Amino acid sequence: MTIQDAKKYIAEKIKASSPSAALDADVLLQALLGKDKTFVLLNRDHKLSPDQEGRLQEWVSARAQGLPVAYITGQKEFYGLSFYVNQSVLIPKADTEILVARAVEVLADKIYLNPNSILTVCDMCSGSGCVALSVLRSLIDDERIPLERIPKFTLADISAAALDVSQKNARALLTPDQLQKVRFVQSNLFDALPQKFDAILSNPPYVPHDQARSLLADGRGEPLLALDGDISATGDFSGTDDGLEVFRRLALEARGHLSPSGDFLCETGEYNADAAADFLRSNAFSDVKIELDLEGQKRVVVSRAPK
Repeated sequence: MTIQDAKKYIAEKIKASSPSAALDADVLLQALLGKDKTFVLLNRDHKLSPDQEGRLQEWVSARAQGLPVAYITGQKEFYGLSFYVNQSVLIPKADTEILVARAVEVLADKIYLNPNSILTVCDMCSGSGCVALSVLRSLIDDERIPLERIPKFTLADISAAALDVSQKNARALLTPDQLQKVRFVQSNLFDALPQKFDAILSNPPYVPHDQARSLLADGRGEPLLALDGDISATGDFSGTDDGLEVFRRLALEARGHLSPSGDFLCETGEYNADAAADFLRSNAFSDVKIELDLEGQKRVVVSRAPK
């Protein structure tokens, strides 16, 4: 089977389950061959080995059943970086890059305004680590900020399996010296984190209970724990079905874990961003604003600690 044959084979097998069959075919072949898209484009007559053909058939079968390409290849690009993912974590989405970009701006300003202190940052519900590690790498790559001024990051998640993924990504994306800026804590929100932070970032579960379950009916295989925003502190359905039960608990706990003038930046759904912002205002958070994503949808709620 040549690359050209493989493209046709993949597209035909997955066209019923994928809205982007041709793109999926290219990404799968790049991962299978360990080559870039230019190689796949220019070497249509290159033959796959028998082992590669066998693995490709397994991958195509999984994709035809709805499993996303990122889980099949184990990789997803986010904010210009390559992240390892498996079914213990959500696949990083482009919309979340808005949270990263805003956090980089906020933290860079704080670093310049606080020249004699090292900031502390918590990424709550950290999943793959894509938010915290993208922010950290962006600050490290800013030539104006020396390594000794880079904030200390705490990546926290209730899932030990998710923390394993984020640790793997940290080791891949950071040097040993840079890794000293990061720690990983398993915690149900702030239960295991008594300290305060200069900034709290989060992309928590925020999909309404019923909608979260219907989303997984297509075989995408993402963890329900990372989607369902209506789970109580004990892990049971809260009965609210607005996607904001986790957010409400998170916000109230974050209020007590922010340093004076600390910032709280949280992603939420376009359908409940206004309600999230109203909840923050009603609980004394200041400077509450909503940031739009790349499609103009309300996506990230930005706020500061109560004055």
